Amino acid sequence: MNYTKPIQVYRGEFVESTHDVHVAVVHANGDLIAYYGNPFRQTFARSSMKPFQVISVVESGAIEKYQIEDRELSLFCASHSAEPYHREAVSNILKKIQLEVDHLQCGTHVPMDFESYKQLIREGRELTPLYSNCSGKHSGMLTACVMQGFDVESYREVSHPYQQQIIDNIANITGYARDKIKTSVDGCGVPVHRLPLYYTALGFARLAAPEHWEQGSEQRKDSLRRVRDAMTTHPEMVAGTKRYDTDLMTAFKGRIVSKSGAEGVHCYGDRETGIGVIVKVEDGQGRASSVASMEVLQQLQIGNPTIWEQLKDYHHAPVLNARDEAIGKVVPNFKLKRL
Repeated sequence: MNYTKPIQVYRGEFVESTHDVHVAVVHANGDLIAYYGNPFRQTFARSSMKPFQVISVVESGAIEKYQIEDRELSLFCASHSAEPYHREAVSNILKKIQLEVDHLQCGTHVPMDFESYKQLIREGRELTPLYSNCSGKHSGMLTACVMQGFDVESYREVSHPYQQQIIDNIANITGYARDKIKTSVDGCGVPVHRLPLYYTALGFARLAAPEHWEQGSEQRKDSLRRVRDAMTTHPEMVAGTKRYDTDLMTAFKGRIVSKSGAEGVHCYGDRETGIGVIVKVEDGQGRASSVASMEVLQQLQIGNPTIWEQLKDYHHAPVLNARDEAIGKVVPNFKLKRL
């Protein structure tokens, strides 16, 4: 076993497993600031792309017409835990656009909030799409479709006009050529987009600090600010209780905008420095993504020891057994290469 890997998993005092990671750190002006591994690795950033997928909702005028609250806009960007307030918010959005739960085509799964799942079992109720961690995103897509008069039955298809708008917006915000963006199908059934890490990090830099994006239109920069502010003002809607995105944005009090993705992806942007970061764990293990993400944060000296202490369990993540005892830890073991 190679014990020099960038993420090490200890059981007691012994390394039991390791993970490779790739990191890109990019300024909103396009400069690659630092990296680890391959900063141009082609990657599906999965749910980390949600803040860009929601831009057309904002620019369509739907926020104003349907009186979408900032916490609901934040939910459009979410991979939520399906806590009661998440489900209630999705239901409220559907009422505003006069659609039903059955219009959500995200499928369903056991919610991350286990208390909600236990209550469902006790009451003898079935899972619905409201419990999907992507129901917020899908309600946002439906909101944009209703606003623009698009078909709401085929909104998942890559050929659908709203999905084409999303590709346009991703290309614009990240600077990656539209014809080079490849798509496949995400876990919730909608298109997912494949880009080099560098460009996704650049997109997060522009989301966090659009004022540094000289070529961006004022409308687009205003849209990015609106999404950023909704996410950072209502971080509980983006993820949930004891979730990394929520806790990271809460600790930084609006400075950091953060969004995780499946298969070991985590992205964030820093308003103060104008940089964006993406972490990709090579084997897709999510347990390593927050560890790598926090290590990058500290190597870049973003924040201070007080904030880092609040987030320490994401940086040196405890490994727990069935008795909820800490019997190991997941720790970083790498240094960024600065440019």
